[in-house]
Amino acid sequence: MVDSREPAVRWAAAISNTVLANLTREKLEQLLGGFVEQLLGGGVGEARQVGRSMVENDFISSATLEESLAYLGEHTPVTPAQLAALAAGYAEGLRDRTLDQQEISRTAAINTMRRAESAVRVSEAKFRAIFHSAAFGIVVSSLKGDIIDINEALLAMLDYSHDDLRTMSGRDLVHPDDRAGLRELAQQLIASDHDNIRVEKRMIRSDGETIQTHMAISLVREQEDAPPYFVTMIENMNEMRALQTQLVRQSLNDMQTGLPNRAQFLGWLEGAVGTKGPETLALVQVDIDGFRGVNDAFGHNTGNRVLMQVATHLRAVFSEDVGKVARIGEDEFCVLIKDPRDVRGVIALVEEFTARLEEPIWVGPHGIGVTTSVGIVARAARGGDPVDLLRAADVTVGWAKRDGKAQWALYDRDRDLRDKERYALAASIPGALEEGQFRIDYLPVHSFTDGSVLALEAKIVWNHPEHGVLCPNMFTDQSSDNGMIVRLVHWALAEACSHAAAWHQALGSRTPVLSIDLPPRLCQEPELVAEVARVLDRTGLPASLLRFELHEHLPALLNDEQLEELTILAERGIGLVLDQMNGGNVGVDRLRLIPLSGVKFTGTVVHGLDEGANRVEESASVALLQWASVLRLPLYAEDVRTDAEAARLAALGVTGGQGPHFGPPLSSADVARLLLS
Repeated sequence: MVDSREPAVRWAAAISNTVLANLTREKLEQLLGGFVEQLLGGGVGEARQVGRSMVENDFISSATLEESLAYLGEHTPVTPAQLAALAAGYAEGLRDRTLDQQEISRTAAINTMRRAESAVRVSEAKFRAIFHSAAFGIVVSSLKGDIIDINEALLAMLDYSHDDLRTMSGRDLVHPDDRAGLRELAQQLIASDHDNIRVEKRMIRSDGETIQTHMAISLVREQEDAPPYFVTMIENMNEMRALQTQLVRQSLNDMQTGLPNRAQFLGWLEGAVGTKGPETLALVQVDIDGFRGVNDAFGHNTGNRVLMQVATHLRAVFSEDVGKVARIGEDEFCVLIKDPRDVRGVIALVEEFTARLEEPIWVGPHGIGVTTSVGIVARAARGGDPVDLLRAADVTVGWAKRDGKAQWALYDRDRDLRDKERYALAASIPGALEEGQFRIDYLPVHSFTDGSVLALEAKIVWNHPEHGVLCPNMFTDQSSDNGMIVRLVHWALAEACSHAAAWHQALGSRTPVLSIDLPPRLCQEPELVAEVARVLDRTGLPASLLRFELHEHLPALLNDEQLEELTILAERGIGLVLDQMNGGNVGVDRLRLIPLSGVKFTGTVVHGLDEGANRVEESASVALLQWASVLRLPLYAEDVRTDAEAARLAALGVTGGQGPHFGPPLSSADVARLLLS
């Protein structure tokens, strides 16, 4: 069985504002659920029946059809052929509904004339009004086929005048190959008890052109003294099919750029991974960098110009003999290349495309630059999964954006697997917190002077039931992306402050400072100061015994309001240490805005002071530490490994250090024994 509940609910949400039928939301979802089952469980025939059923249930708004095609094409595995069949069935249903209603009107008019002979003239006038004003063709003919009357709509359809028809019979208007069949149907109607019949037949225009028509033939039997006659209503099927084609085109193409849309692109992919598809393929996904910013700054008209510019360049570089281009999202495009010669050739095309974007788009006095992040996926085609291919392309674009934007990236399966594992870890943090899988270990910071413990740095450790003990660098980056880092650090802060408060009760002023990393994501929280205050109040730990370690790149990432939050923390007595200083560029102008209470060095700065270290690295380490002494702040060192490193750091004025030289991280119980022994 097809699970139709969720697609039906989303479909109902998409069309609820357009439906004219008097249905409750529950009835609408139930009805659409049946349609979804027909579409996903059947083929083209079932799709055509769904289109007719929509009309039968009074879904007669063009907006309802448009929204339905858009939803089904983009969010369900309905094929383009089924979408076309649904549109065709919908058009047929509308046609039949119109003909039924108009036939009812005609029959009512004729019955009125029969029942009310005293009102013949009035009834005749009404019939004439319908006859002359109808948008479809009507011809009144004798049983022998002689034309009694014909309306203007049919004359226009066939390009004849009334004078032309004086010497013609009805059979002359019908295609020669269809005359015998139509005559036989007329005879069957005369001999039967039925009054009408419907049939598709070809007719001939005055210029010889053949048109396909739908005929509704009614036999009107008058009183005994009046001969019966035929009333035939005729609809031009060429126009109807043109409308169907237009509806299908709109459902499969992006109206802004004229490119195929996501639904059609998925159809291409499905064909490419089939048994008759190419051996290999390449997907090139293009995302416009900062597109929302362009819209916000210059308006949507300018944004549309950017879209058209990108679409134009993609068409020029990836011509039809190279690949198929589609717009698959608001600011996303994708190119399908079948059997590319090699990956280098694809990369060359991508670089040609990005080079074309170097020319700015001029809007008044503004020359707007456009850059894109591009993901390239090249792999075997047959037997692949279209959805997985698009996911791989999207992931690769994400790498390009995270690596700085305005560049391309090549799909790496190993990197993808690592990222998936880490994202899975980040997503499972809330459950792990509830199950108590996290703990806090502490890495002591020892004085280079007397070896005493100056501070205890809290480290989050995950006792994962499947992966074992995980260090923070295994899950903090991805948990920052999905926001879970906020919840995790809030828990770690409360847990560590609770431990430190207990040690403070026993040691008083001799208690080491508690140090904990403050990720950039936490610095962007508007409630940072309030949350820290709540934790300190709840645990009773003095603010002077809490210290946050800030990444060296953090000052450049924060706005003025966020820098003010850090200043408030410092004013309340909480220490701020700039962490992970390893010789990279630090904006001194931004650095001066943070009231720091210390600086911590790591990496090559520390290891460059070891015995046998490269002399260039050693001189750089010495120069950086001497520069830092100008700040007149306590200096600390991380990842100290040897006696030689410790001795040189002490000689250069570094206050304390931590790392393998001083021992491994300690549990809270080990810290208690160390401090209280």
